[in-house]
Amino acid sequence: MEKLQNYINGRWVDSHSSHYVDVLNPASQEVLAQVPYGTAQDVADAAAAAHEGFQEWRNTPVSKRVQYLFKLKTLLEDNADDIARTIVLESGKTFIEAKAEMVRAIENVENACGMPTLIQGEFSEDIAKGIDEYMIRQPLGPCACIAPFNFPGMITFWFLPYALACGNSYIIKPSEKVPLTMTKIVALMEKLDLPKGVLNLVQGARETVDAILEHPVIKGISFVGSSNVARYVYAKGSANGKRVQAQGGAKNPVIVLPDADIEMTSQIVIDSVYGCAGQRCLAASTIITVGEHKDITESLVESARNRKTGFGLDADVLMGPVITQESKTRVNTLIDKGLNEGGRLLVDGRNARVSGYENGNFIAPTIIEDIPLDGELASTEIFGPVLSLVHINTIDEAIRFINSGKYGNMACIFTSSGLNARRFRHEAEAGNIGINIGVAAPVAQFPFSGWKDSFYGDLHGQGKHAVEFFTQTKVVIERWLKEWNRKF
Repeated sequence: MEKLQNYINGRWVDSHSSHYVDVLNPASQEVLAQVPYGTAQDVADAAAAAHEGFQEWRNTPVSKRVQYLFKLKTLLEDNADDIARTIVLESGKTFIEAKAEMVRAIENVENACGMPTLIQGEFSEDIAKGIDEYMIRQPLGPCACIAPFNFPGMITFWFLPYALACGNSYIIKPSEKVPLTMTKIVALMEKLDLPKGVLNLVQGARETVDAILEHPVIKGISFVGSSNVARYVYAKGSANGKRVQAQGGAKNPVIVLPDADIEMTSQIVIDSVYGCAGQRCLAASTIITVGEHKDITESLVESARNRKTGFGLDADVLMGPVITQESKTRVNTLIDKGLNEGGRLLVDGRNARVSGYENGNFIAPTIIEDIPLDGELASTEIFGPVLSLVHINTIDEAIRFINSGKYGNMACIFTSSGLNARRFRHEAEAGNIGINIGVAAPVAQFPFSGWKDSFYGDLHGQGKHAVEFFTQTKVVIERWLKEWNRKF
């Protein structure tokens, strides 16, 4: 059985920990590898390497730094299918979903290749007679990413390419549930011949995270995960003087107005709710119909029942398992909670069985109707393939309900009314807005926004926000006198 290692200072090395846990295929419970629950010493070793690597890397011209990213883009493109298969094996998603994840990762590498322009500063001549003032951007230093399980190939790339292009060294801490994907990607990145210490990978869980949050050499931390952990990471990291961006959980509502195209809307909504088995921070969760709802309800039910669940590498499978047995139990418990609160089960995905994968963590698409708006299910992030369907009389009530929630990651509306769409865009309290879109995922040029309990920090991942996060500004006020010129 393969025991995964850390990548520190240009070498693969064993963890200082003797505690290893199994990495499981969620569809079969097959043991894929064993991952160490790393130690503070592992992080210290990586931080020391990153500190040394930073000294050379920060002085490498940005035009040369991005040449490594051009090569990385080609490497990822050439190996996308192989990486996607690894994603399927350890995360449970379908091959199509895994390939789409890698497309998004590559988009961020490509965007970061424009860093010679993105990192440019500002200049003002003669702010006073003979005095010029300008602002330049310089790298922070060693930075780290604490990544989640649900997008093992993509989310690290919201941060990594920008950090490297800006001149920082980097430490990756993948989720202990899905460490194989990033291990494979880092092994590919060895072919880039980056200076030693510029790129490091440390395996582990809670102890590793705390060591990253505490180590004085690490200057910036990027995190994606649940809101409780995001709040912890933000509080502890910033208390230790670090710059932190911490993406949290979500409860993404979708309004369907009576003038929406029923067929298009139901298919897009179903893809949003059940894509990646509902285990993504932009999965639609609560579908709010306004006014007449019979047709859209029937269409959603039919689409949910026809969505094939199974192992992600098998033909025609559109939805895989949830990540762990514990996740399956939690989701089933929340379904029961919704029913106990008065909801009606329209489609029951509990006790799903997939032939040949009887031990898998499968939950088939589920729809619960008429959950109470003030109940626990209406406010809890399920992170599973469950659609909560509620019916509200007016768009005013729907927007008020959306804005009463504690999360603010995404909100969407389906309508053919430009006036209602514009109003929703203006009033909905969420960082990512979709209009006739089921997954409002920003492309690489735009920040992955989030409001309220969905984000802790000021600057998000991707785009110009990433450039600002991974650089610090220096303002220079400069005067040269003619007399000095004559002296020298």
